[in-house]
Amino acid sequence: MPPDSKLRGRLVVVSAPSGAGKTTLVRALLQRDPQLRFSISYTTRPKRSSETDGVDYFFVSEQQFLEMVRRDAFLEHAKVFDHWYGTGLQHVESLLAEGHSVLLEIDWQGARQVRTGAPHSDSVFILPPSVTELARRLRGRATDSEATIQRRLADALADMTHWSEFDHVVVNDDFQLALKGLAGIVAGREHRYRTDLPQVRARAEELLAAGVTGTC
Repeated sequence: MPPDSKLRGRLVVVSAPSGAGKTTLVRALLQRDPQLRFSISYTTRPKRSSETDGVDYFFVSEQQFLEMVRRDAFLEHAKVFDHWYGTGLQHVESLLAEGHSVLLEIDWQGARQVRTGAPHSDSVFILPPSVTELARRLRGRATDSEATIQRRLADALADMTHWSEFDHVVVNDDFQLALKGLAGIVAGREHRYRTDLPQVRARAEELLAAGVTGTC
């Protein structure tokens, strides 16, 4: 999807480890920019009573989903806990053609698929300010056992090792500053968070090193 028209929107992938505040940032950005659109995923998961088809997800059968896979109809897709999830290529393309920039909130594995299918997309990885703060946020949810929290923390640390695959890294240590930075990246006018900048790489590497050597 080359940027061949000034009217086309920009496709931006946002990823983060659990507890980094990605979803809160994305929601705030969508409220801030009425021209921005959030990509609605397809899923084979059963619809909950509080959900609306075409708003929360596009709910399809497994047969329909696998047929879309066969037709290369997804930018990215994966099976999570026995259910399929995917980003529809036609859905995203129609939004971009209408001039809307589109946010994809997916994990690093999905982001890798998007880079292959949409090489002109942009990508952002959100990092927590520290591993200690990440652990505090995970415990603050007060819904998981300590064993579950430790597993989620280990998974988050593993996810964080993929930060260098992204075009930009934003450390969510100050919500308003992180939101401003993310908004600038989506608009194509913010370049201080690029992962090819020495100071950005140094901070990300320092944060990850602290997570490897620290205890929480």
